[in-house]
Amino acid sequence: MQTTYLITGANRGIGLELSKHIVSNGDRLIAICRKPKEAMELNELSRKFKDRIMIFSADVSHDIDLLSVASQIDFPIDTIICNAGMMSDQGGITSRANESDVVSNILMTNIAGPFYTVRSFLPQLKLGKNPRVSIISSYMGSQKHQGASSYFYRASKAGVNNIMVTLSNELKSEGIIVNSFHPGWVRTDMGGKNANISPEESAENILKQLRKLNLTNTGLFLNYNGTELPL
Repeated sequence: MQTTYLITGANRGIGLELSKHIVSNGDRLIAICRKPKEAMELNELSRKFKDRIMIFSADVSHDIDLLSVASQIDFPIDTIICNAGMMSDQGGITSRANESDVVSNILMTNIAGPFYTVRSFLPQLKLGKNPRVSIISSYMGSQKHQGASSYFYRASKAGVNNIMVTLSNELKSEGIIVNSFHPGWVRTDMGGKNANISPEESAENILKQLRKLNLTNTGLFLNYNGTELPL
């Protein structure tokens, strides 16, 4: 039976690889990114699987954008993957990345974005089969991760993990499974060329693990290989 997925940040990196795996498996995809006209690989994927992909423009930090897309979706959504995110440079306390305009963008995109996404598409998700939400987070947000840089990126990932737990508590009675994933250190624009796993490997494993989840393990922060990580 065909599953309907919604992915934010579907135009590159892990989001693009998730999109490729989903449509190649015969499932349907609602792909969201900020600038679809510039998403060359996603558009090529859409041409190849035109009956399985719908592409929409939205900035996840703007709930009005997401609500506009949601108003055009008149069918159930089974799985939401909140992948869109941003990272500034990895400097220390004096870094430009800690100035207010950058911090605002990071927090709105990485924390509010997943919340707005789930809230906007909740009516469609409630109609889905085995409905679930997966948020792409990072182990850098764990209190057990020792680091001395990227202050607000770390804070944003800790924050979105808290959002995940709170959503899991509220939505459990609706039968909706909510988890977050550390995707690994992935060779993307964000992870850099020295990262140790490919986007393909990360995406394949995340999809494999999220399909196994049920209400007994909702609310967990997981590695891409399925092992539980500390919040």
